[in-house]
Amino acid sequence: MSTKIPVRFVLSLLVFAGLLLPGSLSADVTILNVSYDVTREFYKEYNELFAQHWLETAKEKVTIRQSHGGSSKQARSVIDGLDADLVTMNQSLDIDMLFEKGRLIPKDWAQRLPHNSAPSTSTILFIVRKGNPKGIRDWPDLVRPRVSVVIPNPKTSGNGRYSYLAAWGYALKQPGGDEAKAKGFVTVLFKNVPVLDTGGRGATTTFLQRGIGDVLLTFESEVAAIRKEFGSDAFEVIVPSVSILAENPVVWVDKVVTKHNTARVARAYLEFLYSEPGQELAAKFYFRPSNRDVLARHKDQFPELQLLTVDETFGGWAAAQKTHFSDGGVFDQIYKT
Repeated sequence: MSTKIPVRFVLSLLVFAGLLLPGSLSADVTILNVSYDVTREFYKEYNELFAQHWLETAKEKVTIRQSHGGSSKQARSVIDGLDADLVTMNQSLDIDMLFEKGRLIPKDWAQRLPHNSAPSTSTILFIVRKGNPKGIRDWPDLVRPRVSVVIPNPKTSGNGRYSYLAAWGYALKQPGGDEAKAKGFVTVLFKNVPVLDTGGRGATTTFLQRGIGDVLLTFESEVAAIRKEFGSDAFEVIVPSVSILAENPVVWVDKVVTKHNTARVARAYLEFLYSEPGQELAAKFYFRPSNRDVLARHKDQFPELQLLTVDETFGGWAAAQKTHFSDGGVFDQIYKT
């Protein structure tokens, strides 16, 4: 007759005998990554990659939970109490809010990881229906009569905010361009926007599943997800002459990781984004890697175009937010007209 010995009793004996060092087996740990709307597929695969890396290096099993939505809406959820160990966004503005309104992270959070804590970048491209029936090639085509443009809401979505700023920057940089002409251009553009979804994935659904609009403005990285779900026969990608550099900053949330005792794994999770496997995976999902060598290996999938920056064109995110996206700002003025 055999007697089943509890596993914990066996482990205790092994530790006591010196055959198993304390800490060589660790309790499972769970962390929450709160991210923006169009990163679902990337982080689903990245989580598996990191979990295997962490098991091999730290001998610890980690489970990563995900939350996705419009970037600004997600940031507000964290400020309001959503216990995010990590926040991975598409603009520093939403992460700055965690310091300014919640004191959840330090003011200098962007200096803790390379490239201002942005392991990858993206930009805004156009997606049109197969055959490009409206002949859309560049920004001026978006303000033509009877051209319907799908853009998520700049008040809740980083995707929408970058699209707005890219359009403004294009008009501003044209010969004779100035702030008044840029405002007029963007005003006409948003008169062609039939609906404002709260996030980029919602805008994709509106365009491809609901069949609304002639052109979708979205992140370059969203193209891979669209191609996987809908196939290349459903759309064409148009690269405008000018667009905007979209940085994808990341941060561990100090106040939360201290409470959860997850600082070590949270930091490692973000640092692994800069590793060669992490950068290669970013390229696979059409995020532009910060590692120049990895980016060079994938240069054929990332078209060259003039990329404006928020700092140079708008004086930084704080100034852009105050002028364009705050309550009563320029966007509120033009979208009500």
